[in-house]
Amino acid sequence: MNHPMMNPFWGHLTGAVTVLLMLVFIGIWIWAWRKRHRSTFKRMSELPMEDKPEGPVPGNPRTAGKDKHDKGEQP
Repeated sequence: MNHPMMNPFWGHLTGAVTVLLMLVFIGIWIWAWRKRHRSTFKRMSELPMEDKPEGPVPGNPRTAGKDKHDKGEQP
């Protein structure tokens, strides 16, 4: 009994796709580790340490009592 998935074509196709995905991964890895990207990634790594608040500042009269998720009064 011949199963349609037992065709040697599928083995070659899956091997080619695996090699292609490995080459894409290695290409992205090389791109990310290039020297010219070092300063950008260094700057991005320090973003969580900045003191700038992202949301409303407590005690600010313009944002006090307002919730950006509030969609109106609840019944």
